Amino acid sequence: MKQFSETVYRCTLCGRCQEVCPSGILLRDLWVSLRQDLVHSHAYPPKVDMIGQNLAESHNVFAEDNEERADWVEDLREPPEHGHIKDQAPVVYFTGCVSAYFPMAQKIPIALAEILETAAVDFTLLGEQEWCCGFPLLGAGLREQVRDLIEHNIAAVRSKGAQTVVFACPSCYQMWREHYTQSFEIFHVTQYLNELITSGHLELKELRLTVTYHDPCDLGRGSREFEAPRRIIRSLPGVELVELAHNRANCFCCGGGGNLEMVDAQLSADIARAKIEEVLASGAEAVVTACQQCVRTMASYVRRNKIALEVLDIVQLIQRALKR
Repeated sequence: MKQFSETVYRCTLCGRCQEVCPSGILLRDLWVSLRQDLVHSHAYPPKVDMIGQNLAESHNVFAEDNEERADWVEDLREPPEHGHIKDQAPVVYFTGCVSAYFPMAQKIPIALAEILETAAVDFTLLGEQEWCCGFPLLGAGLREQVRDLIEHNIAAVRSKGAQTVVFACPSCYQMWREHYTQSFEIFHVTQYLNELITSGHLELKELRLTVTYHDPCDLGRGSREFEAPRRIIRSLPGVELVELAHNRANCFCCGGGGNLEMVDAQLSADIARAKIEEVLASGAEAVVTACQQCVRTMASYVRRNKIALEVLDIVQLIQRALKR
């Protein structure tokens, strides 16, 4: 049983097997259920306990001080006095654990805050009242621990009087879409920013850049959002989009999902290598995605191997094109 558990956890839960399954089996759900059964059988990798403990004690997957969840605001060019944490606002930007704590990924919320300010969006962060969405618990097989996080986050958004929640993290978005009560209008940032661009709230300057787009597993296969990011990229003056050989529902995973790095870091790196090789074959100068975990995984591989390739989240690309 223990040996079997290691195999079950060596998966990014990307869902590509489900796309190609000729019998239409919901394989991703099957893998998640298998992990839950292994937890009940006390046959699972030890690091699963660490995930549960971190979220129970610190409310984030990295066991960081949750009071520091919005500290990235201090790195804005002109941080507002309220730190983007307001008593009331119609829009909540739910940051997510990776963007809140990883220095490499913090460029994403910094870029998004600048974009939202430029578009005159009245938004707030939840700050330390934002807890992990619960997605890592599902991936670890710890479904029973999710309810407290869900109830807390819903109450935190309601306390702001918000009607809209925006996510730059596809996993947070998918988690809210599938497991939270639909009391609010929820958007992945690509959907929300596409509306801001098409409605004329953002003025964009010309960029000369050839990019390819990597579909994040939880946004593409998970939430079936393939077009909003591409509409954004095509709307940027001077930016040329070339598609990867495997794209949309057939896109290769970056290697960063399913808690794989904690179980088999080498396998995660091997998946990232295959992804970057495909990106390089496209001839693009930069790979754009819409997920901070994808950015972190691909950028880490590129940096470690000294590869001449830029890795960007789509909000960073928009930030670069802003007319200020």
